[in-house]
Order: sequence, then structure tokens, then C-alpha cells
Amino acid sequence: MAVLYYQGHGSFRITADDGRVIYVDPYAGDGYDLPADVILVTHQHRDYNQVQMCAQKAGCRVITNEEALAGGKHQRFDVSGIQIEAVMAKNLMHSPKKCVGYIVTLDGAAIYAAGDTSHTPQMETFAVRRLDYALFPCDGVFNMNPKEAAQCAEIVGARHNIPIHMKPGELFDPAGAEAWTAPNKVVVAPGEELVLTKA
Repeated sequence: MAVLYYQGHGSFRITADDGRVIYVDPYAGDGYDLPADVILVTHQHRDYNQVQMCAQKAGCRVITNEEALAGGKHQRFDVSGIQIEAVMAKNLMHSPKKCVGYIVTLDGAAIYAAGDTSHTPQMETFAVRRLDYALFPCDGVFNMNPKEAAQCAEIVGARHNIPIHMKPGELFDPAGAEAWTAPNKVVVAPGEELVLTKA
């Protein structure tokens, strides 16, 4: 089964059962030593796009919001059997034309990396997909606040919901994570791993 390692802020790593490695929004924390097969960047703010931090395998595929929105449409990618779908993201600071979220499917588990976002209309379509995990920002400064993030978690309907990007300038906010009222909440602190089970 795949394993998620949370680095802090909006950064995390997924390692597939066969050892393939995906980094999402590299910037914070540690754990960038495993050579990447794929690096995903949701937008071009400096606290999300530090690709050079990641060890990379030869032929590593880097997918940024620019590739993900090629031709003005959300794109899909198949990278050696890892399915990656760009989806809508937006907030007060970010136009939906310049940022994305991703749904990553590997080892039979579907993971929604919401990116820097507030509620989007596309979230309304996700419940029927029965996603396994969803990671939501909930800082309430640049993105939705914890209450809206919990409402979005209910709308998306993933089996497990993980709070990230909780406090600007901090890797993690334990009190905020504990207080978050999303259904099926799973709290992962920086430096911790979570085995990603499938339904």
C-alpha cells in the first residue's frame, strides 16, 4: 500500500508500494531524500514550488500548474501507471487559471490534493467518485477557514480527510488540527507517515 509522509505546510510525499515516489508542493520540512518519479506543483508561489529540494530519478516528471492547465483545460496524466488528474482550485489570491489541485490514484487509492483553494464548484462532483483521502488547506487567511474546509470535506465525501496549511509561517498547528470538525478526520503531523488504505 502507498504511504503518505507529511512534511508540513502544504508539502507531502507519497511512496507507492513498488517504491515510486511523488512529491506534492515541495517547500517545507524534511524528507526530500527519496528520489522522485513525479513532482506535482499546484501553483507558483515560492512556498509551493521548490522543486530543487527533491532528489530526482533520471526522467523524473515535473508537472506544474502550467502543464496541468495546458490549452486552458485541466489535463490528465499517466506516469508509469500513476494516474494524475488536474482539478479546479481558486481563492482570493489565486485565479483558477493559475492554480490547480490534483487527484492522484495509485495502488488502488485515490488522493485529492486540494492545493491552495477555497470551495470550488467542481468539488460538488467528487462525492460520486468515492475518493479515499482528501487534503484540505484551512488557514483562513489565504484559503478557506476551518469551518469552510470542513464543509468542503463533507461535500467531497472522501473516506478520510486530512488538514494541512493550517497556519501561515508554521509547519503545523496542533490545536487547529484537533479543533477541525471535518468528518472522518485524520491528523498527520510533520514527520509522520500514514498508510493509505483503499476501500
